[in-house]
Amino acid sequence: MKTPAAGPATIISMNIKPKHLLRLQSWLSPAFPIGAFSYSHGLEYAVEAGLVHDRDSLVEWLQADLRHGSGRCEGVFLATALRAENAEFLEVAELAAASFASRELALEGLSQGEAFVLTVMRAWPNDALREREALLRRAGISPTQAIAVAMACAAHGIDPAAALHLYLQAWSASLINAAVRLIPLGQTDGQLAQAALEGAVTETAQAAGTARLDEIGSAAIMVDWASMQHENQYTRLFRS
Repeated sequence: MKTPAAGPATIISMNIKPKHLLRLQSWLSPAFPIGAFSYSHGLEYAVEAGLVHDRDSLVEWLQADLRHGSGRCEGVFLATALRAENAEFLEVAELAAASFASRELALEGLSQGEAFVLTVMRAWPNDALREREALLRRAGISPTQAIAVAMACAAHGIDPAAALHLYLQAWSASLINAAVRLIPLGQTDGQLAQAALEGAVTETAQAAGTARLDEIGSAAIMVDWASMQHENQYTRLFRS
């Protein structure tokens, strides 16, 4: 049987080493100390307003965000930052830091990005990551979470496709964990929601893997609106 010729390398092909898989699992775990448990991405207001009230409405809300909103943008920023050299990387990072639709979403993305870089540099010292962090600092740019993950993965030589798929899976899992507390949902319903989002995660990752920076854009208006309303919500458990 003839082996087909290999096509051009793309971000879609996956070839991950065991140690890299272990690092990705650590970095994208809910237990990784970046404060992810403090943020709801506007979900707290969506629950308060009755827009998200059960597992089905949660899946619908997160699918829209993954395919058309922040999730899609995060994937494109991650993928383009993984491919970028220094000058282009600064352009991607600067646009990512300026792309948030509300003050709270900016707080969410930038605070987690800063914490991620600091934690990875301390626990997994790496010269390439230190150099990239210094480049950002000199330019006065703070890394978002997607940019921070891209920096770490590129410095450690982690397969881009694996990073992209697992990042988006962890992104949705974090919001499901918030919804489990807010709606509330049972733990099994949370896992059923995660399973229902697998298709959206995979398709968003595949699309983001070949996307250009000028394709950035969001159509998840209700997510952005919920985040803005959350800023003035009377009682709050979350910071966004």
